Amino acid sequence: MTPPAGLFRWDDHELDKVTEMVSRKEIGVAGQALVQTYLKKGARVPQHAHPGAQWIYVLQGALDVSVSGQPTITVREGEVLYVPAESQHQAEARDDTFVLDVRT
Repeated sequence: MTPPAGLFRWDDHELDKVTEMVSRKEIGVAGQALVQTYLKKGARVPQHAHPGAQWIYVLQGALDVSVSGQPTITVREGEVLYVPAESQHQAEARDDTFVLDVRT
């Protein structure tokens, strides 16, 4: 069954401090998520995978992302990277970086 429409406010969600260098807010419904992630310059996100696809939209800063052994891709402000489902990926912030992820 499809969930009903819903309105969410980022201010209603607590900031989750993942590490000293990474924090985030997440809104999720029916296996999908919208995630704001804040990374300090030099922050690293270790290799991992998601069951669904991921869209990474860099709103501010720059992020180096490695996906499934491909050459590292630098995603800059205003750019969007698509990561296929089940793909191993990792990232490192080149600058203080603000990212919006969509996970499906």
